[in-house]
Amino acid sequence: MSKIEVNAIEPQCGTTLTIGASDTNIAGIGTVNWDTTAKTAGFTAVSGRGYFVNTTSGAITVTLPATPSSGNIVSVSDYNGTASTNAITIARNGSNINGDASDYVITKADSAITFVYVDGTVGWTGVQTSSTLDNQNPFIAATGGTETECGDYKIHTFTGPGTFTVTSAGTPAGATTVDYLVVAGGGGGGFGFGAGGGGGGYRESSGTASGCYTVSPLGACVSALPVTIQGYPITVGAGGAASPTNATSCSGNNSVFSTITSTGGGGGGGFDAGAAGGPGGSGGARGVSNPSTPSPGIGLGNTPPVSPPQGNDGGTSFNAGTVPGNSGGGGGGATAVGTNATSGNGGSGGAGGTSSINGTPTQRGGGGGGGSGTTIGTGSSGGGNGGNQNPANPNIAATAGTANTGGGGGSQGGASSGAGAAGGSGIVIIRYKYQ
Repeated sequence: MSKIEVNAIEPQCGTTLTIGASDTNIAGIGTVNWDTTAKTAGFTAVSGRGYFVNTTSGAITVTLPATPSSGNIVSVSDYNGTASTNAITIARNGSNINGDASDYVITKADSAITFVYVDGTVGWTGVQTSSTLDNQNPFIAATGGTETECGDYKIHTFTGPGTFTVTSAGTPAGATTVDYLVVAGGGGGGFGFGAGGGGGGYRESSGTASGCYTVSPLGACVSALPVTIQGYPITVGAGGAASPTNATSCSGNNSVFSTITSTGGGGGGGFDAGAAGGPGGSGGARGVSNPSTPSPGIGLGNTPPVSPPQGNDGGTSFNAGTVPGNSGGGGGGATAVGTNATSGNGGSGGAGGTSSINGTPTQRGGGGGGGSGTTIGTGSSGGGNGGNQNPANPNIAATAGTANTGGGGGSQGGASSGAGAAGGSGIVIIRYKYQ
């Protein structure tokens, strides 16, 4: 076996380093020649080259050589600081990277790394004076929706369909989970002396992963969600339409993020036929029934059931047999049942939840108010008010649930006064620590 002779005790002029001819396991590492034309699309690297990668328009994959030899070298640099938004993936192309059978992802702005191929065990290894954490963001990085910041936390708000795209999943030393609020569309309000629509299903995490902001009681002890590098399709439910007949109005539509689905609010029951309130995240209230018609049940909330419950039942309507006295019940809300109607008084919508996930305390997921011949029921937490078409109190129209709150629609107030109002659309908000 050949040897290396070094006089390391008393360095003198002429000290000799001797490497035997049989020492073939010591590979020479060549210099890197930099290609100064920035790459804007995926490509396969060539040994001995360095590349500037421009991800301004989207993420880019750099594929390492397929059959590397010991001593091969490749360098990659973030061209203009956009890797934190659009990642640079170093695809291993069959070889290990730093001893692992996985690709290497650069998610921190203005990063650069040089890889040298060692052998079949280690594969390509990073040779640099700093930690690999300089290249890989210890926090979550993502795009999608309307992006805002609150201190060290980033907030993504979706008021319509979209994709939450995670480009860095973070590390335990930074952050690996996201907080969320998912509210479905509210149910439509009932026809005539109908009942209020139920609020859209309301589901949220506790907020402890991203700054301990104020949440509703439904967020107590609910864990944040872990995320991985991928795109998460976002569904934001539309509000339910109000029925133009005595039938139960339409339910709201579901909102979805990852494993969390919030169910649309139940539609409010109509007049005369005594239509039942629809089930849903929160239930629609029962409509006023004709004296000769059995009165069906209220709309049940938290349907299908989840824990904590995503909403509550609707209220009941009151049949006085006279126009001034007939009154519709209030739709259920995220944190309270809909109020029952009394003679001449429409029921108010059940209360929704209040969350500051977006930095501002906002009420969402309330029930719609019931219509009445005398005193209308009021909506709650984004829910619409009931209407009144009694000739003595004309032209008080039911109002719709507020957009992006999941509020239930208000019902109309009069035997032949027509449809109530639509439910409000839902919303999805995601929040996490990003620095």
